[in-house]
Amino acid sequence: MNILASFMNLGGPDLLVILLIILVLFGAKKLPELARGLGQAIKEFQKAKDEFTDELHKAGTDTAAKTNPPQSTVPQNPPAASQPTPNPSDKA
Repeated sequence: MNILASFMNLGGPDLLVILLIILVLFGAKKLPELARGLGQAIKEFQKAKDEFTDELHKAGTDTAAKTNPPQSTVPQNPPAASQPTPNPSDKA
């Protein structure tokens, strides 16, 4: 576990050494191709992630619309005024 924790705490000199090792392994001619491929992979991942979140939001709004239909904006007629009930003590 300590190895993984120390690997995640890379500083500037550590990254420089890693990049030099990659340069030696792949050569200067292959690095632009590797970087281009990595960029395309990241772009495709972002596109897939955005499509997935759009589908989730769309499904959520569709479900909400089905369970809670929109209210009518036309005002309802007020109930007819009821006639006052006669007071039993007012018998004349």
